[in-house]
Amino acid sequence: MTGTAMPGDDGRDESGAERMDRNWAELLQELRVLQTGVQILAGFLLTLPFQSRFETLDDHQIRLYLTNVALAALTTATIVLPVSVHRRLFRQGLKATLVASADIIAKVSLTGVGLLSVGTTSLIFDVTLGRTAGVIAGLGLLCILVLLLVLFPSAIRRRARREAAQ
Repeated sequence: MTGTAMPGDDGRDESGAERMDRNWAELLQELRVLQTGVQILAGFLLTLPFQSRFETLDDHQIRLYLTNVALAALTTATIVLPVSVHRRLFRQGLKATLVASADIIAKVSLTGVGLLSVGTTSLIFDVTLGRTAGVIAGLGLLCILVLLLVLFPSAIRRRARREAAQ
């Protein structure tokens, strides 16, 4: 390659355009992985009303179920949003803007996946073991996800900055 290495990109010898193309491809791959998981979870949720036990759900469980279905649909929409935006902005010289927007959308999508996981776990525990178990399972998973998806990456970033400063 004949490009120059860009700061923050591990000394790769790539042009700005090549870096944007690589970043775009990486973001799309991340979104593909998310989309598969969300679609499987959404499919599971959509089958529940056709189960005989669904009629025994109380009002809280039905609200939680419908919230999860809406969250699954919304998360699916946010996951495919970068592709839609890309189609609308194709060949308009806006790749850097597209990558920056897709980065934000990916973070929103991850938040949706996390909340959907918490809500679905809470619903399953609530239905099978009771309200208290549902609340504990949901809050427990929420704490674990905050640790893994927010605090862990922040700790890695801080460590990398300290090592780079030495």
